[in-house]
Amino acid sequence: MSKEIAAMPNKFSPASDASLAIFERLESEVRGYIRSFPALFDRGVGSTLIDAHDREYLDFFAGSGALNYGHNNPAFKQPLLDYIEREGIVHGLDLATSAKKAFIEAFERYILKPRGLTYKLQFTGPTGTNAVEAALKLARLVTGMSNIISFTNSFHGVSAGSLAATGNKKYRSTTGYPLAHVTSLPYDGYLGPSVDTIDYFEKLLNDPSSGLDKPAAVILEVVQGEGGINPASFQWLQRLRDLTSRREILMIVDDIQAGVGRTGKFFSFEAADIVPDIVTLSKSLSAIGTPMSLVLLKPELDVWSPGAHSGTFRGNNLAFITARAALETYWADSKFEEEIARKSAILAEELKSIANDFRNLGLNVRGRGLMYGLVFQKHHSLPVQISREALRRGLVIETCGGRNEVLKFLAALTIAEADLRRGLSIVRDSIGAVQDSICHTGL
Repeated sequence: MSKEIAAMPNKFSPASDASLAIFERLESEVRGYIRSFPALFDRGVGSTLIDAHDREYLDFFAGSGALNYGHNNPAFKQPLLDYIEREGIVHGLDLATSAKKAFIEAFERYILKPRGLTYKLQFTGPTGTNAVEAALKLARLVTGMSNIISFTNSFHGVSAGSLAATGNKKYRSTTGYPLAHVTSLPYDGYLGPSVDTIDYFEKLLNDPSSGLDKPAAVILEVVQGEGGINPASFQWLQRLRDLTSRREILMIVDDIQAGVGRTGKFFSFEAADIVPDIVTLSKSLSAIGTPMSLVLLKPELDVWSPGAHSGTFRGNNLAFITARAALETYWADSKFEEEIARKSAILAEELKSIANDFRNLGLNVRGRGLMYGLVFQKHHSLPVQISREALRRGLVIETCGGRNEVLKFLAALTIAEADLRRGLSIVRDSIGAVQDSICHTGL
């Protein structure tokens, strides 16, 4: 914890309305996070955000999962500055560059080989939805079938194909045209703890009158992020993998938010001991917040013809530099996974303590690794109010879920234990303050 933060008063206000006036005047109404966090941010160091008025905020947001290693991590920043200083290639399409070569070699050495994986790498456009679009397109190309299975509360992006596989009505309702060729089925636990939804999926496949067209693939998040921090059980994932293998249905794991260490291991599916056919990666893959996306595919699925899926910015060499540095720094051995596990235990224990201390609010805790949610089952409006109160107290934390009923914990994996505990203390105080302010409603 920095001395400046330690010396700060318990409460302060974010940036004044005047400093944000130009955004209100000129930026589209589509802007989102600025409304939740109305401060004029200027710098970021580790797990600290600093605004234009030199106010510091502890960051439990981590770029919505794009900054797993914190802000401006020196392990990546210096190699990037050195590369720019020597006039290294910045834009390269899919040309061979030394930066790309070094990343591929590091990814094979530190990620693929230790896990016995033989995936080929496809570099797509720079955002997560680009990777999802490529994965869905490839599945349909390989199988010759159009239907895709996605799951309730899923989020896979907001371009046309990935949006069709996304569950949230807020995003789906903005297209102005039908979203087709995707069937939504209930995710693990959606119908209650006594119902195994794989049984329902298999019954649909077995019944020629079910109305379900045989899918090219299923796409899922092992821990759903935007949908409310919903972790699938390992048994459910194993049954899904078995079912899709037997029925020759491809399995796509969207690891854009839950991957790159977020749930404890590099891939979210590792702990379940399954191997998907296709994996999408983005967000924290570049390690420093620059755009980079990747599709991992089994070699036998690589039926692309040259240039069949393209994109001007599928060769972000600046991202290759920092991504390689992250692999070498954090994934050469098991120490980082052990560090995440220690912090995960702290986070889970403290959240359970908070839930117990505010039992009248009916709180539930769920998650894995450093991807957790505090679920407000009775009072769905409270997380947004608590997020605002936390911001006033110097903590940036977002909400998620179909009704924003979940307070979402995405602290950097590199966060200091003292800062993790301090942020959780701010959350506890913010819940108490919000509860006190509305006690007249009978909560």
